[in-house]
Amino acid sequence: MSRSSRTALSRRRVRHAALAGTALLAATLTACGGGSGAAAGAGGAAEMKKKPDMAVSVNLTGDRVKAGEPVTVTLAEGKLALVKVTDAKGGELPGKISDDARTWTSERNAAPGTDYAVEAQNTDSQSASTRFATSAADKVNKLKINVPKGSTVGVGMPVSVVFDNPVANKAEVEKALKVTTSNGTEGSWGWFKDYSGSDRIDWRPKEYWKSGTDVKVDMNLNGVDSGKGGGLFARDYTTEFKVGKDRRMEVSLDTRKMKVTEDGQVVETIPVSAGTPGGQKASWSGKMVLMSKEGTIRMDSQTVGLGDSYDKMVDYSMRLTWSGMYVHAAPWNTANFGRANTSSGCVGMSTSDAADFYAKVQVGDPFEVVGSGSKGNAPLGNGYGEWNLSWDEWKTKSALAAGAQNG
Repeated sequence: MSRSSRTALSRRRVRHAALAGTALLAATLTACGGGSGAAAGAGGAAEMKKKPDMAVSVNLTGDRVKAGEPVTVTLAEGKLALVKVTDAKGGELPGKISDDARTWTSERNAAPGTDYAVEAQNTDSQSASTRFATSAADKVNKLKINVPKGSTVGVGMPVSVVFDNPVANKAEVEKALKVTTSNGTEGSWGWFKDYSGSDRIDWRPKEYWKSGTDVKVDMNLNGVDSGKGGGLFARDYTTEFKVGKDRRMEVSLDTRKMKVTEDGQVVETIPVSAGTPGGQKASWSGKMVLMSKEGTIRMDSQTVGLGDSYDKMVDYSMRLTWSGMYVHAAPWNTANFGRANTSSGCVGMSTSDAADFYAKVQVGDPFEVVGSGSKGNAPLGNGYGEWNLSWDEWKTKSALAAGAQNG
């Protein structure tokens, strides 16, 4: 064999692996030797050994793969050293190689409507690559989160997530949610029905937040299946916020006064008039959280099932429940501040007190209504009522808790 022939043969001996369908098809390269020269022995041609080409399989293949399950890459022989599964935007699915180094499994599901490239390498530095694409979801679930990115909230504010569609796979969804704090705050997720009737999950700390805590919420839901009737999530969500001043309010139905504390010290006491005892116009009691500062709004009693009791524009309105309990200015009730509870369920005060209080208070500040004459605690989903549960009671509402009861 001439020198040029031997050079061409050497080039053809370069190993190469390529994925076809779900399997890496390894072309068999056969070494050949001439009848004379260094490769030949006295008894004839010596076989030249080579390592088999890399062969792997991928559980997802084609251009219309159903999303919502992990990607698995399995090596036929040898050991995996590296696997990368990336989408068209450069995003990478994290994953782990098994203890026997034969299989790699993604930690997250393949997302709907996404092109993926798969690259694998074994410990012999052989490599292979392929691609697949997932089809769009037949039904997409979405969510709303209560704390906007970059906001500052009070020490009672939970992280609250309400879903557009039902969530049957509560444990799988909860696993994709993560709260990270600057000081290792202990907390837990809990499932229940929102006042709207939608599925809802909240995260509350064991105790009220510490002032100054930085909080990040990562909801890595892209590709997670909500379960029957819910559909797939088609994106991730994230938000970050800071916990502000430790300000708390206690409204006494007995003294008709609201005590305001900051960092544990009483800073003012405001005369108020709360809900009329003994019926639907009574106030809710227990622990609540300031949900929003809504300013001047129209309040119509017919929207909350109280007939034609009132219909007026109300200043400095601060919401405590979805069902319509507010703290607000009530100049028409001046004679009763600090003397009698005669409102239709809200906590009213003078316009000057309301204006001053409205300027200081922040969304997420906790309110507690104590004393006699209330209609009890508001239902859990009617605002942020989780603080009325003990820590042990709250933890049972996690779908990941042993024996959890979630509705």
